[in-house]
Amino acid sequence: MQTIQEEVFTGCRQLQLTDEDNNISFAVLVQYPTHTPATSVIFGPYQMEVSMNADILPGQFPLVVISHGNNGSHLLYRTISTYLAKNGFIVAMVEHYGNNRNNTGLENTIENLQLRPRHIQLTIDHLLTAPFLQGSIAEDKIAVAGHSMGGYTALAIAGGEPITLEGQRVEVTHDSRVKAIVLLAPAAGWFNHPGNSISIPVLLLTAEHDNIAPGWNAAVIFKIATTPSLVNHTEIKNAGHFSFLSPFPASMKNPGFLPATDPTGFDREAFHQQLPVAILHFLQDKLNLAGNDQD
Repeated sequence: MQTIQEEVFTGCRQLQLTDEDNNISFAVLVQYPTHTPATSVIFGPYQMEVSMNADILPGQFPLVVISHGNNGSHLLYRTISTYLAKNGFIVAMVEHYGNNRNNTGLENTIENLQLRPRHIQLTIDHLLTAPFLQGSIAEDKIAVAGHSMGGYTALAIAGGEPITLEGQRVEVTHDSRVKAIVLLAPAAGWFNHPGNSISIPVLLLTAEHDNIAPGWNAAVIFKIATTPSLVNHTEIKNAGHFSFLSPFPASMKNPGFLPATDPTGFDREAFHQQLPVAILHFLQDKLNLAGNDQD
């Protein structure tokens, strides 16, 4: 007799974490697989189909922590996060203190370069013991994804040794629990010097028409990888730097709002049907998971 499988939805929970050493707090939105049916939930100007505070499915799941770009928002990667959650991942989207859309006070500071990877480590620490996850994280299957400055963050926590333009070394947090990273139009200039090495698998997606993180950033990734075979690189044709952000509501699409704009002819909605799938397949492969896509 054939077993009827229950549909998997995206569970969601909002957290506020504290960095006691630096006396700051930051928001984290966690998504995960659940059998509780989803409803439309409003997060600021965005809408997601999620099940708020639902119970997670039984079992163990890989964890992906997502780091947003300079002065951006953790909510801008919701097409990626919800898809991964429906397909068996726990996903944590971090809002970086002092470098987000509502608080830009740490932009262009060494403190921001130091705090960003620390936020990732603190998030992993918290989620590994969070009661609502019931010990559901597979501790040997943790990845970090980052866009733009989030790419800097992923490289730093994965072992990169950043320096400033003046040559000053930046002391950052490394975390050996991170087994793979996903870089979307990464800002890699801080690592363009001898002494860097990244020895875990990298999915590197860059944009053909990117004037913020141009092509030489990809060359840096290949330079610091301990072997080029670690890097799976695709240049997205006709894409721009902001094409990796989830599509914006119609009310926010105007030529004066750069994050919502793409090169002429680029279809962001269609791209975001493909992007989460590519990320899922990379992570399933590199974290040694059995593929079982829901969509």
